[in-house]
Amino acid sequence: MSRIRLHVRGTRRLATAGVAATTATLLAAALSPAAHADTLPTRAGAIENAASALVAHAASLGLTSAQDTSVRDVIVDRNGTQHVRYERTYHQLPVLGGDFVVHLAPSGTFRSADRATRSRITLSSIVPEVSAPKAADLAVNALRAVNLGDTLKNLKAKPELVVDALHGAPKLAWRTNAVGQDSLGNPVARTVLTDARTGAQIDAWDSIETATGDGKSLYGGTVPLETTQSGSSYQLKDPTRGNTYTGDAENKTDLCFFGICFSRAPATLFTDADNHWGTGTTADRSSAAVDAQYGTNETWDYYKNVHGRSGIAGDGKGSYNRVHYGNSYNNAFWDDSCFCMTYGDGDGSTFGPLVALDVAGHEMSHGVTSKTAALTYSGESGGLNEATSDILGTMVEWYANNPSDPGDYLIGEKIVKSGFGKPALRFMDKPSKDGNSADYWSSSVGNLDVHYSSGVANHFAYLLSEGSGAKTINGVSYDSPTYNGSTVTGIGRDKVGKIWYRALTVYMTSSTNYKAARTATLNAAKDLYGAGSAEYNAVGAAWSAVNVN
Repeated sequence: MSRIRLHVRGTRRLATAGVAATTATLLAAALSPAAHADTLPTRAGAIENAASALVAHAASLGLTSAQDTSVRDVIVDRNGTQHVRYERTYHQLPVLGGDFVVHLAPSGTFRSADRATRSRITLSSIVPEVSAPKAADLAVNALRAVNLGDTLKNLKAKPELVVDALHGAPKLAWRTNAVGQDSLGNPVARTVLTDARTGAQIDAWDSIETATGDGKSLYGGTVPLETTQSGSSYQLKDPTRGNTYTGDAENKTDLCFFGICFSRAPATLFTDADNHWGTGTTADRSSAAVDAQYGTNETWDYYKNVHGRSGIAGDGKGSYNRVHYGNSYNNAFWDDSCFCMTYGDGDGSTFGPLVALDVAGHEMSHGVTSKTAALTYSGESGGLNEATSDILGTMVEWYANNPSDPGDYLIGEKIVKSGFGKPALRFMDKPSKDGNSADYWSSSVGNLDVHYSSGVANHFAYLLSEGSGAKTINGVSYDSPTYNGSTVTGIGRDKVGKIWYRALTVYMTSSTNYKAARTATLNAAKDLYGAGSAEYNAVGAAWSAVNVN
């Protein structure tokens, strides 16, 4: 691919019923410990309460006998408030934009809901006029079109019939995953949404989520590692974090199509005789493994200790890493199908091994997004998807507090080489410094590549954290402007991380755009700090400063 990409793959609040909590005291209580912790609803109890709410409020949620639902995620606040997130089907077809979140009082009664779309879902027919093979051909051609100049091989495509409610009136569509390999054998993939009646392309997006003892790492110095003893040697497997582990891909790549793998690059578990791993140089293959394992550890700890989330999926299960993937592969990616992180070695002149801490935090945050809001990877929601990984990956870097890789608001600064021509991939204080990203929202921002439309939210997060104007933080100079000429005062990155995470996991849906993200983060700030609080007002001011009003 021609550039490094750190990546993966309007909501309207319904009326609130029976809630008169308007004071900061009651709003802050949403996250305060319950008086009787042993009476908190369980996950199963929250699902049961939500199921009753679906029956009682089917009309307002747009549910009919032709539709069915399944639970994607459950959050129970410390005061017992419940948030249950659903997927939706129509005559057993997945509905893109059909997802919604039901919010329940501690008693289990319905409070409100957030829906990805309010469109009425009804179709005259679910029989496509465009055949599946034709949809597959169109998707393969779309994949070729974004890889011009490269000879692709092992091309495959698998269409799935869906209902598209994300792009205007609901319509029958083919969602086709087209995959293959480039001339070096590295994976390429694209998801194409095709109108099943006319054959017109509705949308398309990249579907490989790419980027872009103790151990001596490449980027983080000597770092502590929890390992597993096996006989007289040690395995790079952490039993304290869900048995996360790191293996060697041996410079091979996957040959997988739609979750079916004809061959997978290995993940040969790294072992060591004395539990002191790596040399801090690329001459030792385990040095990159140290970085990868360390990045997983810090990301795990950040989500658990700051947000109470145990593991990427919130289920306590560990992921695994593969390093030395492919041939001079200038990318890293999270893959839900294997629940794993994969890192290339870079080409040496533009990028080094892509195992830096903020890359790890960025990519694994895509996994968190996929398990929660599942922001669609195109348009404004795609920019928010990328920005979520930049914002929370940056928070992981600050959380780690590593003197060899101190926190900053630069993305990928450790992996770039002189051949890249810039000191980082992206710049949160003024995103346009990369030559492509948007500093402010405009009506055309959704037409940009998602790595560039993410600039609006990245800029918002920087302003909300640190404020506007010139300053030096941890030895890095920043000078963040505002669209409206206002002076923004920051509230600190720790609060920003908490606000963004709650907005993502409680209020955002697959179709959330920038206007809806403003609403979601204001709701999150209200929950955490109270309506009219300094934090709540700062969220509004920071969005206005990037022209999201």
